[in-house]
Amino acid sequence: MNTLNLKKIGFLGLGLIGGSMAKAVKSAFPETEIIATAHSEGTVKAAFEDGIIANEKLLPLSAFADCGLIILCAPVDTNISYMKELSSLTGERTVITDVGSVKGGIMKAARGYGLSARFIGGHPMAGKEKGGYANSDPLILENAYYILTPTEECPDTLTSDMAEFVKALKSVPLVMSTEEHDLSTAAVSHVPHIIASSLVRLLAKTDGPEEHMKAIAAGGFRDITRIASSDPALWETIFLENRDEILRLLPSFEEEVEGYRKALKARDGEALKALFSESKEFRDSIEIRRSGAVTPVFEFNIDIKDETGAIAKISTLLAEHSISLKNIGVVHNREFEAGVLHVEFYDGNAMDAAAALLPAHGYTLHR
Repeated sequence: MNTLNLKKIGFLGLGLIGGSMAKAVKSAFPETEIIATAHSEGTVKAAFEDGIIANEKLLPLSAFADCGLIILCAPVDTNISYMKELSSLTGERTVITDVGSVKGGIMKAARGYGLSARFIGGHPMAGKEKGGYANSDPLILENAYYILTPTEECPDTLTSDMAEFVKALKSVPLVMSTEEHDLSTAAVSHVPHIIASSLVRLLAKTDGPEEHMKAIAAGGFRDITRIASSDPALWETIFLENRDEILRLLPSFEEEVEGYRKALKARDGEALKALFSESKEFRDSIEIRRSGAVTPVFEFNIDIKDETGAIAKISTLLAEHSISLKNIGVVHNREFEAGVLHVEFYDGNAMDAAAALLPAHGYTLHR
């Protein structure tokens, strides 16, 4: 990594992504000195006590002047204000990157502040519903796509070195243009968030006083609306930053919904089947083991008999084969004919091992 000096790395922001990256850097490069500042001194102190960063108190930007790499992990408008100051505080050997989910504004700022040759946009496609340093975890970066958006002035060697740095954090680098990135994230993350939020609002407005809809809103409904539980303030910022690309895609989504409406109105079963078949074929071709903007869930349901010790038998069987459980519990509604046990694992390998083991012992799985 000739263009990257990793002797000292600075983090401006230590929320979920910043904290997770700092922990991943500490693991991958234990000799690197890591310093950080954040919105709260309590956050900085927590990271110091965890042994992740070298400073115990908040730092001025001048403290980052000698860093080889600075990673901007604050909201976009704050990152842009940091860049303005860093442009005069740091030298040509200091590389600056960010972790924002929208790239247009930050890339424009890099050019405006004369940082194009040493700024490379970054976006780890990872996250959780709950933010903050307290929820940070380097594991969310593992196998997650990490998008890099270099400027035209950014040397190819820097892009290559940043890709190697990303690999060291156990993520998968993917180089895109700024425009392609913002359109792609609008399609796979931002518009789906609108859909999820709209579905939740539809249920809330349609449900009766007995709240029967809410009571049975499990399974598929909870799965496709998980991202509606994410931080509203964070998504407000993201949507306003990527406004143009989201507005560009919404009419296309409305056309898709209209296709289903027309088929239903005409009682055209063949048209409905074709729509479902096309979406199924494409959905089945998507690799689902990469991490995304929300942490993937590794889970399935198991048919169980209504008898004493049924849950204990399953947990004991998994423990005997060194398969760790993250969560286990009975599904209280009756989407299935028999009692159903919901089991969640920490990773895909554990889930696959359990999925091979349990049927061999007579259990039926629903994945």
